[in-house]
Amino acid sequence: MKKVSILGGGESGVGAAILAKHQQYRVFLSEGGQLKEDYRNMLMHYEIPFEEGKHTHERIFDADLVVKSPGIPDDVPIIIQLKEKVIPVISEIEFAGYFTKANLIGITGSNGKTTVTIMTYHILKHAKLDVGMAGNVGDSFALQVAESPKSTYVLELSSFQLDDIQEFNPSIAIITSITPAHLDRYNNDFPTYVASKFQIVKNHSNADSLIYNADEATITDWIASNEIASQLFPISVQPDRVPKQGAIIYEDKIEFIINDNSFTMLTKNLQVQGAHNLKNAAASSLAAKLLQIRNQTIKESLETFQGVEHRLEKVVKINKVSFINDSKATNVNATYYALESMRQPTIWIVGGVDKGNNYNELLPLVNEKVKAIIFLGVDNQKIIHTFGNIVVDIFETTDMQEAVKHAYSMAEANDCVLLSPACASFDLFKNYEDRGNQFKEAIKTL
Repeated sequence: MKKVSILGGGESGVGAAILAKHQQYRVFLSEGGQLKEDYRNMLMHYEIPFEEGKHTHERIFDADLVVKSPGIPDDVPIIIQLKEKVIPVISEIEFAGYFTKANLIGITGSNGKTTVTIMTYHILKHAKLDVGMAGNVGDSFALQVAESPKSTYVLELSSFQLDDIQEFNPSIAIITSITPAHLDRYNNDFPTYVASKFQIVKNHSNADSLIYNADEATITDWIASNEIASQLFPISVQPDRVPKQGAIIYEDKIEFIINDNSFTMLTKNLQVQGAHNLKNAAASSLAAKLLQIRNQTIKESLETFQGVEHRLEKVVKINKVSFINDSKATNVNATYYALESMRQPTIWIVGGVDKGNNYNELLPLVNEKVKAIIFLGVDNQKIIHTFGNIVVDIFETTDMQEAVKHAYSMAEANDCVLLSPACASFDLFKNYEDRGNQFKEAIKTL
């Protein structure tokens, strides 16, 4: 009987443990912190041995294979020791891939990957495909393979998950964007992070497809200087960047070209707006076309897609003041997209845990669109230094309720209050979802 150790008892770890049990492995799960109650109950239900609050090396090392949580870096002592003992260390995504023959669509990027994942899943569900959604969204990929196998999976993949793949190969890969993020995990070396994202096409042949944003030099430069076996499907606002096949966004339409066939979609009919969302829609549509989904089905699906919670989410309008929740914008690039899409004078709520951000690229948009700024965070000095002389009306707080109340008091008819923090949430909130939910709750008290 093969033996597998699981490092980490979160969504991916518990899912991998259950799949391993289904596949007749001898399983042991080790969680260095405390397990959530529902995960503990799942392990007990499946009679999977586990520990929490420690890592017992002797038990972990007694394995033919180790599946590690994407949250565990490669440079921690236990991972180094495992590799010294030549015990393979892989991701849950890799492990689950061993036990499915399904069509896999893999989506990665610094921004936009959640929207593209959910949008693609929405189209394929509307087309009545037998489809699951996993990775960073939904239940773990391994758990679904174990308990509710599908013929197609749409997978949102972080660089951390891609770092630990060996054979994993999504036949359709999408790279939405690559901008500096999580560089602390990559020795503050951006090229290493870029290469991590391109792991998604590591095992591609010319039977596989890469859909990508051709308006980002980081992506196109990497493709130009590295051998990629994939068929390429660029997305661009400039026709010359889509020489053979892909998607061109111009005026009020998106034109798709695949195998010398083309079709056009009017952008005015889409529920989601903003230049970045047009690229998201284009990426999702190209993936659907590669799976032979009808044009009309794609159009109908995108006309009903409402967007992703906490990502430019239209919350409510009160006395002609709009409130938009973009709490998922945890980096400058995401906030850039949000500010770019604003069509009304904007009161901007920004701040949190700075991740080495360079806010200067936001200055033109702030100067053009922002009438007031509310700094919401424990340490706002860097942001205040950048924008304090650009906008006259500023306010600083560590309380979401106070931030929303003050924003509303500053707003006039036809203004917009935008929560788009450009920072991580962990100074004041559990995560970006908690931050967005508190924003929405605070609005209800106005």
